[in-house]
Amino acid sequence: MAVRWLCSLFGKPFDGGKRMDHGVPQQQQHHHPTEQQQQPYHPQHPAMMRLYEVHKEVTSLGPQVCNFSGLQDDRDYKRLERELTRLLLDVDQVDTEGKPELQGARKRAAQEVEGLLRYLEENATHPSRGAIEELSDEARQLVDDRVVAPQRSGGTAEINDELVEALQVIVLKLTQVKTEGRVPLRKARYRALTRLCAVQAVVEGRTPQQTLSLPLPGDTHEAVHRINQVMVKVSVARGHLVALLMGLSGRDSCAHLSRLLTEMQAELDALDVSGNAAIRNYRKQVVEEINGLLKHLDLEGEGEDTRRYDLAQNNSIREIEAVRAHVSHLREGVLRHCVTGDLSFRPKAELQSLLTHLDQVDTAKNPCIREARRRAVVEVQAIITFLDLREALTRRQPGPAELPAHRAVWLVLGSLSDLQAQALAFDGKRVDKSYILLEELLTKQLLTLDAVDPQGDDTTKMARKQAVKFAQNILNYLDMKTDEWEY
Repeated sequence: MAVRWLCSLFGKPFDGGKRMDHGVPQQQQHHHPTEQQQQPYHPQHPAMMRLYEVHKEVTSLGPQVCNFSGLQDDRDYKRLERELTRLLLDVDQVDTEGKPELQGARKRAAQEVEGLLRYLEENATHPSRGAIEELSDEARQLVDDRVVAPQRSGGTAEINDELVEALQVIVLKLTQVKTEGRVPLRKARYRALTRLCAVQAVVEGRTPQQTLSLPLPGDTHEAVHRINQVMVKVSVARGHLVALLMGLSGRDSCAHLSRLLTEMQAELDALDVSGNAAIRNYRKQVVEEINGLLKHLDLEGEGEDTRRYDLAQNNSIREIEAVRAHVSHLREGVLRHCVTGDLSFRPKAELQSLLTHLDQVDTAKNPCIREARRRAVVEVQAIITFLDLREALTRRQPGPAELPAHRAVWLVLGSLSDLQAQALAFDGKRVDKSYILLEELLTKQLLTLDAVDPQGDDTTKMARKQAVKFAQNILNYLDMKTDEWEY
């Protein structure tokens, strides 16, 4: 291993086991004396030994650098930066004795360390990493204001639909953050999404305190009272869990909260509720909620010990990608037949079956997988609406009494059908001239529709409304195709 690495430092191939003399294969021993001075130095040379020691440390630090997903003020970042900087100084202090080959080896060793330092800094300061942190801060502030701070001051948490919707908006923004395929950025986004989705599940899964009909036996009253007391504790624990997930708890730990929840379960198990089915069901609901909170406590190490942030390996994503590949094949066939004027190729039944297939894909409540499925659905629906409009235009038989405004709407629909064919076939970027032209033409059709005066005719009003929606859907589809979204 050492010899192979030393050969790589000198920019020479490893000879695969031939006898070496000072790093030179035997059959190459007889050279001009000037060439002998430029041969690689023996691995036992002090300079080479030190460079090899540096290389071993760099090899050990490499995976840590590649998996680091934090920011520059994180403790691990400072540790990695400090150790790499030390190695860079060690390399700089290696005595090359003025020999070109030793100088080249030292230079390549320095480049190896500098590459890791650069990669560490680039990921920690990447604009997408900053965007992830900003959205995480926004979520933390929201949860602190609505849940954590009120409970800390002895009040009641503001858990309502407004909070859930606000969290969902942040989740959607996080799914749109570009990672450029970088593992640290993917990991940071995954961790932020996982915790935020867990908070959503916690605030949405709360169990309302039961009110049972009276009168009930005294012992039953006591059981209800005890369960209600546990429910109060569960409510407090829910706030603590949310604080933990969002990084707002500087004192509590997952282990401590897990112990408290386990004690609540034991307290509920000790209750005798065998004589009343309603109370037994109430206790069951509270136990299930405690189990749900315990499940989310496993997220403390999420993203560190798993590769689930690499969604390219996710089975649901693979399933969606297989559908998209099939859709792409069908789209090419539809466009190819339309160019020749052949409308016999109408794979609508096949497209509908793909929609059913997508609807059955398990997203595991992962917002990125949900978004991937949504986009695949849009791709299928775009082809279906294109085929429907083509068929409607072919069957259209305008009568002599048709209003001019209604005819104008149909003329626009004909133009939109041609433009949608271009949108379906488009495979470029937003800066492309063809994209800009297509966007301008679609906007012009919207302006033309806006100028149509229905003159009180309800049929024309409805047709114009549908045409406007159709044009906007094409624009949205074109925008989706070019937004460079990634998993």
